[in-house]
Amino acid sequence: MRVLGIDPGTATTGYGVVEETEEGLRALAYGVVTTPPDLPLARRLQAIYRELRRLVQEWRPDAVAVEELYFNVNVRTAMSVGQARGVALLAMADEGLAVAEYGPGEVKQALTGYGGAEKRQMQEMVRMLLGLPAVPHPDDAADALAVAICHLHSARFQALTADHER
Repeated sequence: MRVLGIDPGTATTGYGVVEETEEGLRALAYGVVTTPPDLPLARRLQAIYRELRRLVQEWRPDAVAVEELYFNVNVRTAMSVGQARGVALLAMADEGLAVAEYGPGEVKQALTGYGGAEKRQMQEMVRMLLGLPAVPHPDDAADALAVAICHLHSARFQALTADHER
């Protein structure tokens, strides 16, 4: 199974494509979509939309996982992330892909076994699980890979549960 993980943001949207094979997990691609701060918001969102669709067409994922919005003190940041998240969901819908959504705690739980894990712990687990020589950078790319891994773990668990119920 091949999963595209997305960590949305207006300035920087992280993405990671992870494939599960018989040999284990491997990262096929990861990086970020960046938009210039001087570009009007509508154009920034359009750039994110277009690049995410291009990534889907290039990598042909079986599934997509997007990190849910984490509300912090800064409302402006939350609104900006929400707009980028909406564009990501729209791009995936236009590509005909269903989207699974995971909160930061769920992602940390799936990777480290502890929903309150430090960001550095999670990033190190991404490196280890994917057999990478170093922690992926920037952080948004590592987070997107983590979301993809979370979905693969969740899908495997759901498949086992379904088989057991039969």
